[in-house]
Amino acid sequence: MNRVLFALTLSCVLLLAGCASGPAEEVVSAVPAEPSAPVAVDLFDGATLDGWEVFVEDPEVKKEDVWSVQDGLLVTTGEPLGYLHTAESFQDFELVVEWRWAPGTEAGNNGTLMRINGEPSPVPRCIEAQMQSGSEGDVYSFHGMVIEGPPERTKTSENDLVGKFVGVTRMEDAANPPGEWNRYDIRAEGGDIMVKLNDKLVNQVSNAPLISGPVGVQSEGGIAQFRTIRITPLNAE
Repeated sequence: MNRVLFALTLSCVLLLAGCASGPAEEVVSAVPAEPSAPVAVDLFDGATLDGWEVFVEDPEVKKEDVWSVQDGLLVTTGEPLGYLHTAESFQDFELVVEWRWAPGTEAGNNGTLMRINGEPSPVPRCIEAQMQSGSEGDVYSFHGMVIEGPPERTKTSENDLVGKFVGVTRMEDAANPPGEWNRYDIRAEGGDIMVKLNDKLVNQVSNAPLISGPVGVQSEGGIAQFRTIRITPLNAE
C-alpha cells in the first residue's frame, strides 16, 4: 500500500513540475533576410559642397572661386580647367544629373565624369558623358581606359591633355536649347554604360573597365548650373 501511495505522489510531483515549466519553446528556423532595395542618394544637397572635393589645373585657385551654391543651384564659372568630384567611390550605379548653361550666357563645354581613377589631372582618367553644347550624349574614355561602341560611331586618338582616348558619338541629338534644363539618366553596370538624355536613349557603350571611383562634373568653359546630382548605387551589400 505504501509503495502505491509513494508512486502516486511521485507522479503528481513530476506532473506539477512539468506544468510549472510551461510549454516547450518553439524552435524557429532562421530565414535569410532579403537584400535591401537600392537607395537613391542626393550628392548635391542644394545648400553646400559637403561631400565634394575639387581639382583644378591652377593650384592657387580656391574651390569656392570656381564652384559655389547660388539660389539652391551648384554653379561653376567654367575656368580654370578642372572638376568637382565625390569623396566616395562608385562602380555600378544609376546617376541623374540635371544641368543647364546659365541663361543669358554663352554655352560651353563640360561633362559628367564616372569611375575616376589614377593620378589627378585637369582631365582625369575616367569615362565621360559629354555635356559640350552640340555634343551632348557623346561618351569618352581617357588616359588609356577602353570602351566599345558601334564602329561607325567610334573613334580613337591621343593628345597631351587626355592621353589615349576612345569616343563614341551619340545616336541622336536630344538636347534642349542653351539656357534650358537638360537631364542625364546614366546607368553603369558591369562593363555596360547606358546614357539617356531628356528621356531619350542617346548612347550605349560596353566593355568599360570595372573600376570603382568617384563621380564628378567638370569645369571646362562656360557658366554651368546644376540642380540635381543623385546616385543610386547598384549591387550594394
